[in-house]
Amino acid sequence: MGPMTWFDTPAEASSRLSATGYLADDAIALTAYLAGALEKPILVEGPAGVGKTELAKAVAAATGAELIRLQCYEGLDETRALYEWNYKKQLLRIQAAGNQSWESMHDDIFGEDFLLTRPLLTAIRREQPTVLLIDEVDKTDVEVEGLLLEILSDFQVTIPELGTITATRRPFVLLTSNASRELSEAVKRRCLYLHIDYPDVEREKAIITARVPGLSDRVATQLVQVIARLRDLELKKSPSIAESIDWARTLIALQIANLDEAVIDQTLGVVLKHSSDVARATRELKLGKPDRALTKWN
Repeated sequence: MGPMTWFDTPAEASSRLSATGYLADDAIALTAYLAGALEKPILVEGPAGVGKTELAKAVAAATGAELIRLQCYEGLDETRALYEWNYKKQLLRIQAAGNQSWESMHDDIFGEDFLLTRPLLTAIRREQPTVLLIDEVDKTDVEVEGLLLEILSDFQVTIPELGTITATRRPFVLLTSNASRELSEAVKRRCLYLHIDYPDVEREKAIITARVPGLSDRVATQLVQVIARLRDLELKKSPSIAESIDWARTLIALQIANLDEAVIDQTLGVVLKHSSDVARATRELKLGKPDRALTKWN
């Protein structure tokens, strides 16, 4: 089976990702192209809500690949990430076997029919194009990082009872991190590195306009400027791009033609999810210093 060409050029990566609704800047398009060409994973870092996970979804959509996601969390172990045996089914098989010897039964209960594949093994075994998303890798323990290192090095897994399983077609791998802890140098060495930050107002306006048809240019401009102000306030949780899009959809649903202070007060809960953030934003937007005061839209 020949290798799949994920993207032919960085420019083609940009246009194909854009066609899915993901507006990739030059750095993102270049890294997506190189990840496919070099068969190297991408480590994507940046604050929550800038589109790290969405990039994996966009690559899958643009290439017609299956997206397999491993959501990382504290306490994630090999049985949840890689594989485990279906103990209940094995026990039933043993009970049904009666007086059959253990030697004759062993190969049966440790066969394919009793294997539960988790995301990492599933991605390695797939013969069709696959995007493997390892989401929020910084939330895992160091032991899981070691497991990832082993898999990302040679894309193979050894299951003692079944032998070594090697990927016939390497998946397109993205690891995302919010940088809550420093990842090991060994993992970083095996990856291309991409940092995604919040977009500037023009790019965010383009993203929102593409995702929310019918939003007027005037309201789109007002919205992205207020969002940029909110992100400068060092809130508990800054508005994500997804929340900007939700706000735009809210304004359309309410038939808002002008994003003034009253509308902001009524709808701020769409983009801010902590009461302290809402209180601070309301205070800062209304009572900030003259150079930071809310612009009066006319």
